[in-house]
Amino acid sequence: MIPPIYVDAIIHSSVLTLLSIGLTLTYLTTKVPNFAHGTFAMVGAYITLTVSMVWKGVIYHHLYLAFLVGGITALVQYILVLKPLTRRGVSIVGLMIATLAIDMVLITVLNIYADYVNTQFKVLSRYFLLAACDVPIAGVRGLFIVAPTLVAVAVILLYLTLTRTKFGVAMRAAIENPSLASVVGINVSLVYAISWFIAGGLAGLSGGLLPLYSQCNPDGGTILIASVFAASIVGGLLHIYGAVLGGYLIGLLEILGTYYLSFQTGPWIMPYKPLIPLIAIAVTLLLAPQGLTGVNWRGIVGSLRKSIARIRTK
Repeated sequence: MIPPIYVDAIIHSSVLTLLSIGLTLTYLTTKVPNFAHGTFAMVGAYITLTVSMVWKGVIYHHLYLAFLVGGITALVQYILVLKPLTRRGVSIVGLMIATLAIDMVLITVLNIYADYVNTQFKVLSRYFLLAACDVPIAGVRGLFIVAPTLVAVAVILLYLTLTRTKFGVAMRAAIENPSLASVVGINVSLVYAISWFIAGGLAGLSGGLLPLYSQCNPDGGTILIASVFAASIVGGLLHIYGAVLGGYLIGLLEILGTYYLSFQTGPWIMPYKPLIPLIAIAVTLLLAPQGLTGVNWRGIVGSLRKSIARIRTK
């Protein structure tokens, strides 16, 4: 029997990893930190609320809706806002501020929808938790199976897409050198649009799982975004697979770190959990600005071996 704290840690890390992969993918395309990414997850959370409490459906059977709506939300953001601003030569800072504005708009829309659901269907639509709606799988908590499985499927599909398909080659070319990719006939704008759809879909998918273990509210994405950025930065903002490493590392630190610290210092430490991703961001930017995947681990291991050999010879 796996202790509940480890189950919670794996679930949280898996959800965070899905979000981190999406954030990294959007950064690779437009080179702009998307501060609305966390709210994409809240869009997925409200899809889950609708499916479970309004339609009375099984959440896992309708996760594709969270993916589709999240993907469409991200695609609209790219086509209607970021793409026109980029064509006008707006700086990265300007684009970043635009994502903050989009985040506020999305939160407003979600608040309106929350009020509608509460008024029309008498459903609790703020700070809601749907853990009771989880479906056991093989005698264990369903989310414990579904969340890591979705991460594995997403990583495998991304790997196959990037390495085995023409679209994957076009995506890598558009990311590495957009001007040269355009010259050889690649529709860079289309590649970016599809990338943003996939990123938003992954965020919506992770948000669709979120209410099964954590309270959700329209502004929940603003709280979650620090952890998502920490996961992407620690793993390496320029490496999609690094987002997986960063997501699980930050997720485990947030849950297990505060859990074990509470034994050493007392339960007063629990409210300070949001400091963990901020500390991780600061340490990473100071010691390894390119993230863990950007570190020359072979060189470090080689230097350590040489040092050990010298000590032994002495």
